[in-house]
This record gives sequence, C-alpha cells and structure tokens, in this order.
Amino acid sequence: MTEPIFEWELKVRDYECDVQGHVNNANYQHYFEVTRHEFLEKAGLNFYDLHSQGIDAVVSSVQIRYKVPLLGMNKFKCTITRLEKVNVKYIFHQEIIRIPDNVICAKAKIEVVNLINGKLSKPDIFDKAFAQFI
Repeated sequence: MTEPIFEWELKVRDYECDVQGHVNNANYQHYFEVTRHEFLEKAGLNFYDLHSQGIDAVVSSVQIRYKVPLLGMNKFKCTITRLEKVNVKYIFHQEIIRIPDNVICAKAKIEVVNLINGKLSKPDIFDKAFAQFI
C-alpha cells in the first residue's frame, strides 16, 4: 500500500448517524469534500478566494463504494491516495480509513472540473498547484 498524497483526520459526530448508529451515506461525501478543500489549502489555494475571483472547482461525478460503516464517535482519516488529470478534469481517488485499526470504510472516485465565470475552462491554476502531486 502506497502512502497517500494527503490525509485529514476527522471524528464522527453523533448527528451524522442514522437510526442504526451508522454514519449516513450522504455524510461520506462531506468528509471527502472537506479533505479536498484542505488539500487545496496545502497546495496554496483557498476555495473561497478562488470563488471571489470567478474560479470554481466543481464536482462533475462521484462514485463511492461503501465497505464497512463508520459508527458514532469513530476517529478516521480521509485520504487522497492518487490524483490524476484527464483533459480538463481532475480525478481524486480517496479513501476513508477508520483509526486505530486502519480498516477501509469507503473508497471514492471524484471528478472535478474548473469553471471560470461559469464557463468550463482549462484548469491552469490547478495545474500549477497540483503539479507535484500528479
């Protein structure tokens, strides 16, 4: 198993769980997104600053495979295991791994495109920021 290019540690909050005590499936997407935003910061870009300049990274496709449920108060890390660029989109390969037993709870493939002033555009600013991770 290779080291992830980025990871962010989180903890399940009680209101994220369904009646069975499992994290509701929709919350996994939130975990993946906050991790991508933190990764963006690490790469020297701020999501809100970019938006104020008319530059928006938007999700165009999400595939999540749920493997083992997270439960209330579980600590976990959300990772970016790989980042690839295909034409004008970036594809983030992400995992959610429960701490302390390192069980993979979910895997995702999330495609992101770049809009400048609402129009699909080349991701030049992201190309520069992500060059070391591709």
